This record gives sequence, structure tokens and C-alpha cells, in this order.
Amino acid sequence: MTSRSDRSSSSPEGALLAQVHRAEWGRLLALLVARTRRLDRAEDALSEAFARAAERWPTEGAPDDPVAWLYRTAQRQVIGWLRSEAVAARKAPLLAVRADWVMPEDRLDQLPDERLHLILLCCHPALSAPSQCALALRLVLRTPTEAIARLFLVERTAMAARITRAKKKIVAAGIPLSAPVGEELRARLDEVCRTLYLGFTAGYAPGPGPLLLRADVAGEAVRLAEILRGLTSGAPQVDALSALLLLQHSRRDARVVDGRLVLLADQDRQRWHHDEVRRGLALAATLRPTRGHAEALRLQVLVAAEHAKAPAAAATDWAAIARAYAALEALTGSPVVRLNRAVAVAEAEGAAAGLELLDALEESSLGHRLHVVRAELARRAGDLAGARLAYRAAIAGCTNEVERLHLSERFASVGA
Repeated sequence: MTSRSDRSSSSPEGALLAQVHRAEWGRLLALLVARTRRLDRAEDALSEAFARAAERWPTEGAPDDPVAWLYRTAQRQVIGWLRSEAVAARKAPLLAVRADWVMPEDRLDQLPDERLHLILLCCHPALSAPSQCALALRLVLRTPTEAIARLFLVERTAMAARITRAKKKIVAAGIPLSAPVGEELRARLDEVCRTLYLGFTAGYAPGPGPLLLRADVAGEAVRLAEILRGLTSGAPQVDALSALLLLQHSRRDARVVDGRLVLLADQDRQRWHHDEVRRGLALAATLRPTRGHAEALRLQVLVAAEHAKAPAAAATDWAAIARAYAALEALTGSPVVRLNRAVAVAEAEGAAAGLELLDALEESSLGHRLHVVRAELARRAGDLAGARLAYRAAIAGCTNEVERLHLSERFASVGA
């Protein structure tokens, strides 16, 4: 069901409803699921509550406590639906629920924030990684299904079906709405961070067609990471993820100008969002060496921070970036990290040193990216024939129109 709060917000009541929808959807849904034990009914009921608000508030005026009004309207809707089900009283609970609080009738802000539990529920390991991210964006942030579909480069109908299957699996399997503790919580938070980073990087990974990036939807992953950080005090992997996404997302408006790809070295740094840079750097300064996935994220933050701190591309400390990538490669063994390390080493020590690091990499794990880096480094090393060969391979494997135009121009300049 689609909330009518997504419609025009030209009136004061409409603007208020849109603000509440953006800020409070995830918290309200988490509370409803915890209270009613019905993920399937809770989402529909909350949508219906927003729809009723969109109809009534412009004529009747907004209530004194809009969030509480929406919560109670949705809760009454769920209860009504359950009562209408002939076997509702005999059904086993479809979701486990914490029962350590009682609903106060006067103030909704006295209720606990259940969004962490909802995020953990969406990112349960029983679901596939793409389904986890899609479900978290949909349920916690109410990101439109068509936007999530664009993020993962699938049709809207396919994404809607994926989200529906994920919700049905949660309900049918009786996956509990509760937070694990201790080591299990740490492991689950690792998976949540991987899921959110997957969604973020998908927004910046060029896919087929004319769009190089989908920064609006990637921004939803940034917002979800900040919500998660507010709910998990001191979790190192969550702090590192939030810092990393802030620093990387801050460059979004400088990445493409007039429909053309702009490399990091050529970006106009005045177009960066410097408020996000400051927040990201401040958070990065609090990170300490650790282990596991939290350490992998911290090392990536070190790289992003070096780029963010440099007043100009020429002032970048590439030696520090190369050291961070070397530590990250030792930790993860990732060929993508090796590729990035080769770029940093080439900047710090010369193109020949970077090319040596590419020798052990295979195209199957990196696609056309390997050819792009090899072409650029061969060009710098003076091997123009090798550069042309690599550019041809990169262009042949590239499906994004903006990036392909950029590579074609680079190839043409080598030929000249």
C-alpha cells in the first residue's frame, strides 16, 4: 500500500506530514512490529495511518502530537484486522516480541526505540545480502521501491517481488524481532555494515545506461548508517562505516559535471559537501585499531580521510594511502583492494611500481576495471601501445554510457 504522505506537501499540514514520514517511519514501524508481532500487518497499517492523516489534517488541522496520532491510528488498524481474522486468537505469534515495557497512553516518546531490532531483523543472515539491504531501505527509511530497483539495476516489479519474498520469509520462519547480545551481536552488526555498504556502493557503481551514479538512493544508505550509529553506542564497525560513507558521499556533486565523468584528481573540491567532510573527519579521528571487519572499515576510512584532508589533489599523501591499502590487502586478500593499492603505489613510487602489482590480478574478478587501471599506468610509463590495447579491452567491457565516453576520449588522446 502506498502512503499518501508521498503526495504534494504544499500545505503546512502536508509539509509536516512529509517531515514526520521521513523522520519517524522506521521508529513507528519498529514499535508496531514489537507491539503487534505482525510485520505484514504493521507496514500496511502504518501506510493507512499516513493516508488518513493526508486526508484529515488539511481540513481538521494537525494534532498536537502528530507522531502519537499516527502510531495509535496504525495500532488500532492492526488490532481491527486481527480481530477480523477468524483464527487470530488461536495463531501462534509470527514474530517474537520483547515484553519488558508497557505502552504509555499519553506520550509516545516514552516508548523505547526499536529501530535497531528492525534493522537487525531486515539484515538477518537467513536473507540474501541484496534482499537484506533492499528490505532495510524499504522498511526503515520507506525508500520507494522504484528507487531501490534503480539502485540494484533491476526492474521495479522484480524488486517488489524480492522485497515481498523477504518479508514473507521473515513471517513464515518466525525470525524474532530482538537484538542478539555479546559476540552474536558483534557478528550481526558486521553483516549489517556489509549490507549497508553494499547498498551505498551500488549507488556509485556505474551500470548499463546513461546514469553514472544514483547519489540520491546511496544517500539513503548514509542516513541509515547514521541512524544505526545513534542506536549502537561505541560499536567500532558502525562508527567506521558512518565515517566512511560520509567522506565518500561528500564528493557526489563533483563526480559528474555536465554529463561527464570527473576523476578524483580533477574534481572541483569546492563542490564537495564540506559539512559532511568535517563530520566524517571528526568521527574518523575517534577510531582506533581493532580487528575483523571493523578494522577493514577503519583502514578504508584512513584512505578516504587522506583524500578529504588534502586541499588539492597534488597535496594528497599517496604513501599513507598505499600503506593503508597494503594493510587492508593483508587483512582481506581482496583483488579490488590490490587494484586500488596499485593506483596508490603508482602515485607514490611511479607507474612501473604500480604495474608490477597488477601482474597477479585476473580480469574475471575485476572486469573492465583492471584494464582501465592498466591503461592509465601504461600510459604514464610511456607504453602507448600497451595503453591502447588496455583501453580497447576496457571500452569493450564497459556498459555505462558516461564512463564509456570518458574511456573513448582517453583512448583517442593516446592515439593522437
